[in-house]
Parts: sequence; structure tokens; C-alpha cells
Amino acid sequence: MDFDGLDALDLFSGTGSISFELLSRGCATVTAVEKNNAHASFIAKVAKELKDNNLHLVRGDVFRFLRSGGQKEGYDFIFADPPYALKELPEVPCLIFEEGFLREGGVFVMEHPASLDFSALPFFFQHRVYGSVNFSIFLKGEVRTDA
Repeated sequence: MDFDGLDALDLFSGTGSISFELLSRGCATVTAVEKNNAHASFIAKVAKELKDNNLHLVRGDVFRFLRSGGQKEGYDFIFADPPYALKELPEVPCLIFEEGFLREGGVFVMEHPASLDFSALPFFFQHRVYGSVNFSIFLKGEVRTDA
């Protein structure tokens, strides 16, 4: 996937490693949503040190962000790595699609425990396993291959 010029959303950003990777791969904008204050402060500090104005940090709860509609025009790429013990974890894909977060031609990647199966959800494309890490990949329409 070519990330040049894409708008990306990183949910449960942690220390921001995925957000910064997306920026380094050419994303036009990255919105990072992180509830933990220490992690959010670290993301803000690194973004400031890098003098990167393309990272937009949302300090707060992912579910509140998703239910509020967030960025109404949507995103081309969404990555979510929620805590596996989070009881609301199965709601994440539903909220993304119900609230219109993924643009046509967009890709949504969700990391999750092996016990969850999202294959019956709309836009499900495939499940991948790398060691003990599971990913479900969702495609909305035909995937954009150019910037």
C-alpha cells in the first residue's frame, strides 16, 4: 500500500510508534488518539521535536472519539491496537463503520486476540496471524494504490 498523501487514524496510539511510522511513509496527516496522559505527552513531545505539524493528537478515550464522529470526512487508513483485555474491544470495527470513519477505498487494520473473529462483519477482507499477534483487515471498496 502506498501511504503518500493519505490521511490516517491511529487508535489506542500508545507511545505513537505507528503514528510516526505512518508519517515517515508519507501520510499527509495522522490523527493519534490516546487516553493515557503519559503516552499522549510523549507523542506530543516527539512530534514537537520532529517539528511535524501533520500529527494531530487527540488526548482522550477512543470510544468517545468514535461516538462523537471525530473527523467527519473520514480516513484512508485506520490502525487500531486496543488493549486485549478491553471489554469493548469487539465494538471498535462496528463504530468505525457505523460512524463513517473509513473512506471509500480505505483500509482498516485491527490487532486483536485470537479469541475474536470479525469475519462476519461488513468489509472484512482477511485475518492474518504473525506469531501470537492477530490482525483483521477490512477494505471499503477498491483499495487506493496511488496518492
